Amino acid sequence: MESFEDHEFPPVTELSKRQRRVMGVLVEKAFTTPEYYPLTLKAVATGCNQKSNRAPVSNYSEDDAEQTLEQLRQLGLVSVVHTDGGRAVRYRHWMRKRFTLTEAQLAILTELMLRGRQSLGELRSRSSRMVPIESLDQLRAELTGLQEMNLVQASGDLQRRGVEVDHALYPDREGMQITATPIAAGNSEPSASTRSTEPVASAPAPSNGRLEKLEQTVAELYAQNQQMAAEVAALREAFQQLEVNLDLLRTELGG
Repeated sequence: MESFEDHEFPPVTELSKRQRRVMGVLVEKAFTTPEYYPLTLKAVATGCNQKSNRAPVSNYSEDDAEQTLEQLRQLGLVSVVHTDGGRAVRYRHWMRKRFTLTEAQLAILTELMLRGRQSLGELRSRSSRMVPIESLDQLRAELTGLQEMNLVQASGDLQRRGVEVDHALYPDREGMQITATPIAAGNSEPSASTRSTEPVASAPAPSNGRLEKLEQTVAELYAQNQQMAAEVAALREAFQQLEVNLDLLRTELGG
């Protein structure tokens, strides 16, 4: 295997679409199927093109994957592994050497490279395939660290309901960065075209106690819905991962 310490590599501030997909596959498989890791070139291409846990679904050839792996190797993100007996060359990632990340942060960043922008609930459920993330509070803490390293961006404050996050490795030309979505002002005036000339009776305002109770009920229902959605997504992901593992097994056996 190549020695990391013998090279000086440029800083990694952006990755192309193919580089992100190949990088994400290497890290994901190291977490989820360590028995097949490091990966052969064929397994890398298969992992890039699998139909589950990817957005968008790609159709990379082995030549595409090999070219991208060489680009990542020059960035110090991938190394070539020559196994005993002269069998097929394999590839492994060097993410832990290029970035100071917790295991949860590495899983989160990997999931974002594989799927892109998503909600906190989706991200927690999907990242937990690789590393357990026990709560949204833990997810937010890990994301805050990634934001400080300029590896993650968010559409708003991480404590805000409905916020979405994405990685921050897009090249400028890709134009996919997300920005904070402003909260619409609640007291804005209606436009002239929609303003009614007829008087409108205002509804009675609810009492403070009743309003607080309604807000609490809505918040509880929202939290229950998010939890149920996350559980359904986790079951779906687990089933899809079983299919992926079967495909990898067939690939490794030359099927």
